[in-house]
Amino acid sequence: MFAADEASRALGIELVEQGPGSATLRMAVTAAMVNGHGIGHGGYVFLLADTAFACACNSHGPVTVASGADITFVTPAREGDVLTATAHELTRFGRSGLYDVTVTRGDEVIAQFRGRSRSMRGTDG
Repeated sequence: MFAADEASRALGIELVEQGPGSATLRMAVTAAMVNGHGIGHGGYVFLLADTAFACACNSHGPVTVASGADITFVTPAREGDVLTATAHELTRFGRSGLYDVTVTRGDEVIAQFRGRSRSMRGTDG
């Protein structure tokens, strides 16, 4: 799935590691990702977390999409920061799942994301 994700790859997002229900991705914050306050735009931080979530919840085979997500921004990202998003599965039930993604700069938490997934009927990935 990540190989076909033009949006994420065009931003320089790299898939570092993937396993059943988990994924780790990395992205450098560029000048084009900084908002009018001089800090990393939250939309790009969300996109990185959402991509890690997508990789984790699609690791089981069936095509799986987001049914909802939210994010808490803990501290701002800055131009030049290398952010890492680590996703892990909390639970799956029926066609639904719940995933947490932590976005960090080194050991510092930048944001915490929670995603809710739904597997599509009749898909095998």
